[in-house]
Amino acid sequence: MTAAIASGQLLVAPAAVRLDGVFGQMLAANRGGRLSHFIVDEDSPSISIFGQAHKQQNQEGDWYGEHAGKWLSATARAVAQGGQAELEANLRRVADWLISQQDDDGYLGNYAADRRFTVPQPPRPESWNGEPALRTWDIWTHSYLILGFLETWRALGEDRYLQAARRIADLCWQALDAGIDITTLGNHHGMSATVLLDPAADLYLATGEPRYLALAETILRQANANPRLALLDQALAGEDAAFIATGKAYQLSWNLVGLAKLYKATGKADYRQAVDTLWNSIRERHLTLGGGPWGGVAHRSREVFNAPGSFFPQAYVETCSVLAWMQLNRELLAITGHARYAGELERTAYNDLLAAMAPNGEDWCYYTFPNGKRVHTTYWRCCKSSGAMAVEELPQVAYGVAADGGLRVNLYGAGEATLPHAGAGEVVLRQQTRYPFDGQVTLHVSPARSATFSVGLRIPAWAEEARIRVNGTEVPVQAGEDGFVQVLREWTDGDQVILQLPMRPRLHHAANVNVQESRAPDGSPVAQEVLRWEYVGLSYGPLVYATPLIDGFKTDETVRLPAGDPATWLQVGPDHGEGAAVTMRLDCRAPLVFEPYYRCGGREHGAWRLTWLSLAPRP
Repeated sequence: MTAAIASGQLLVAPAAVRLDGVFGQMLAANRGGRLSHFIVDEDSPSISIFGQAHKQQNQEGDWYGEHAGKWLSATARAVAQGGQAELEANLRRVADWLISQQDDDGYLGNYAADRRFTVPQPPRPESWNGEPALRTWDIWTHSYLILGFLETWRALGEDRYLQAARRIADLCWQALDAGIDITTLGNHHGMSATVLLDPAADLYLATGEPRYLALAETILRQANANPRLALLDQALAGEDAAFIATGKAYQLSWNLVGLAKLYKATGKADYRQAVDTLWNSIRERHLTLGGGPWGGVAHRSREVFNAPGSFFPQAYVETCSVLAWMQLNRELLAITGHARYAGELERTAYNDLLAAMAPNGEDWCYYTFPNGKRVHTTYWRCCKSSGAMAVEELPQVAYGVAADGGLRVNLYGAGEATLPHAGAGEVVLRQQTRYPFDGQVTLHVSPARSATFSVGLRIPAWAEEARIRVNGTEVPVQAGEDGFVQVLREWTDGDQVILQLPMRPRLHHAANVNVQESRAPDGSPVAQEVLRWEYVGLSYGPLVYATPLIDGFKTDETVRLPAGDPATWLQVGPDHGEGAAVTMRLDCRAPLVFEPYYRCGGREHGAWRLTWLSLAPRP
């Protein structure tokens, strides 16, 4: 079994994990849908653009080349789980054909010779987002290709795929070493190019080759030297994520993935502090109730983090940013082993990721909205490939092995994993559960031989009065330093753990407050609250809940919540297989029925879902 390099938790190779339940359905749909249909061979449109005839005349500057690396990454992860013969054949064919199109110098993009990242371009104009003078996504495309070839190498074990990745990275190193500033090669003040930090650091972790570490540190140095980006300095100074460069959620989160990997490679405390600071900024101020990074309020772009304190139910979550946020939590879970990152992964996966995915695994939403219409995007859009990548993240983060050898259950849902332990040999952990629709998880622990070790169980933030019983005997529910409840004992084959997570409807309150600030003649601050809009949302267990169009046609509703215990006016209905409905009984109008956000109104194009309701003004 192989796993990512980690100090806090060893993430488990996909082949050692089987996910059933909701996650298993997502994986099956992904592999039978997007991964099987979008790309099959060299004639697939998103691959044929890498052919010599096309790229030699391509003067366009768009990002369509990213799909190749994304598909390689996601498909290789699927193949690594086993049992995917057709996908494996497609993966090998496409990867080999791409290598056949790689130039002698290592270039494997789809730009004409005079538009490539290796050729200095005219100075970029002053613009709000640092757009280069000539639009280019060449470094961006190559970043995904490196990652795609690395995953293909890990899945198939054949050296030519690693060599293809190395040749791309060598060309990037030569360009930067020759004096090209990477922040001139991408928009958002360079963040669309400095994402190369991720594959450069990953390649170093995979090979130990010093020049890839030098490449990664050069990228970071140039990113930090750009005053509009200043990635490291601004993060260490505590700047909010919305004000790093343009605050582009996808690009910034992907840069942080690279910085986290560079910390793994070097152990430099500043790198870790920068990542932690911005993770906290995103976590505390820039996520929807469903765990996705969002933007789109007022003057800020739909894909840019909102200003701190902004709130608007119709704002956007870009599925690409969901991918990068999940990958960042994956890296921090590996580095620290802490349950908080597993909690964020689960929250995002069961809500904003699942809400963007159609049951056929082919159709995806580019944007999801807490309050808005479900819109499936078009063939070429970036988010369809990002969503497919994000789904394939799930097997490797579902379980882990702590630094002390203890086993960890990171995500709850039916399935099983086979984990290594020095004393017990292999240990099979099998979950029987209807989670996320039901809060009882039965965990069967089956070591090859009896041994003493810990099994770590995560208590979600929403779960109050959780209980754990081992073979019928109750054990204390007390989290350790890593945030997991560590059940330490001698385990034997047939041991059973029952985790009970009571699920109750929970209300969530949010407000959009407009405060006018100025200074008086004597210099003292003057602040006046001008407007306040308050909202209420609902969740049940790990799932965010929503209601369809109010009365069948209204996109908003102002409600007055009844006084007293919400348990008296929030009624949980029967569960017919995919989550119980919750009925909100109000004094001011007919009851409103809520259901899990991801399936609210049906998982079809055009379905409406409303997570937040306006609250009546206070007297």
